[in-house]
Amino acid sequence: MKIIKLDEIKYSLKNLKNRKLRSGLSILSILIGITAIFAIVSFGLGIQSYMDTLAEEAGANQIYIQPKGAGIPGMDENFFLTQDDIDFVAKINGVKDITGAYIKAGELRFKKEVYYYLVMGMDLDELEFIMEGFNIEVEKGRGLKKGDINKVVLGYNYMFEKKIFDRALKVGDKVELSGEPFEVVGFYSEIGNPGDDAQIYITLEAFEELYPETTGQFGYVLLSAEKGVNPSELAEKITDKLRKHRGEEEGKETFFVQSFEDIMEIFGSIIQVLNGVLVLIALISLIVASVNIMNTMYTAVLERTKEIGVMKAVGARNSNILFIFVFESGFLGMVGGMLGVILGFIVASIGGMVAAQAGYSMLKPIFPWYLIVGCILFAFSVGAIAGFLPALRGSKQKPVDALRYE
Repeated sequence: MKIIKLDEIKYSLKNLKNRKLRSGLSILSILIGITAIFAIVSFGLGIQSYMDTLAEEAGANQIYIQPKGAGIPGMDENFFLTQDDIDFVAKINGVKDITGAYIKAGELRFKKEVYYYLVMGMDLDELEFIMEGFNIEVEKGRGLKKGDINKVVLGYNYMFEKKIFDRALKVGDKVELSGEPFEVVGFYSEIGNPGDDAQIYITLEAFEELYPETTGQFGYVLLSAEKGVNPSELAEKITDKLRKHRGEEEGKETFFVQSFEDIMEIFGSIIQVLNGVLVLIALISLIVASVNIMNTMYTAVLERTKEIGVMKAVGARNSNILFIFVFESGFLGMVGGMLGVILGFIVASIGGMVAAQAGYSMLKPIFPWYLIVGCILFAFSVGAIAGFLPALRGSKQKPVDALRYE
């Protein structure tokens, strides 16, 4: 039986070779769909890996309280959290550490160039804790120290030409922040998106001195849950108690409370939906490819009707004929899948490099073995299934009728 199957495989490959153009077009149609699926899923897996690493390093016990302002916290001065809010939340059972962070759009001037982005001011111990949690280090220079009033630490992108300013900034450069002179003392390592990598960091005291009108008006509050306390449940408790403390109606709160776990879950759901839509679009091309293969195999069955009659006349069974045609269609799918994986790897790698150049290093594709094998097997299955009906029709032909076919 093994020898027979080997002969059938050789026979199938010979037939495919004799129909190079038709086989090539079938392979091309499969290739396009697998390329798209492989590239999309590799990015999705990369983002998921980034999220998992972030959750592991940052710690799932963190909770964030933000005002329900329009857009980015700190951009709408009508929405803020007060020191009274922080003191109240600090007394709730389950809350461990808590601190408020100032955030405001500021003007950063370097020589004749001006850039507007978010200025952050917060307790240095808490800032260091957050940066360590997200595995962010000082790339160059040093971090902020207590007593630093006219010192600033900048995000990663300021170290490169044309990313923000025409000239790359370096430690020791003099800049103006909202009209006041500051010295650049350090740069943080890359976070992975242009927004975070363009932030401006100063001490809490420097922020209150620079923007005295915002003293006590925090853009958001960070806190951590005590060990053994469920962060999501604590977030719900804080929402309920803080709403009553501020005298607000349920559903009309001017703030919202989220655990880090909740944020990751929401972000993950959005990514899954986007990936699902994109994969669905890619699957359409595979449906077209399967129809193309089915059409090719039906044509092959008609063209080889007499050939089928001869094979049956010399003892070939229905299962032999079925195997030959299913293998041919499956082989077309497998070759298309292999080429699609190679092309998808190239496309995703280039896309990852382009994303990194644009400041989105978090959009980094990964290529696990199961994605590679899965795409190839999926392509083989699509081809084999598409060729099954034509193969079944060919296998059921009667030898006498097949030999008479013109």
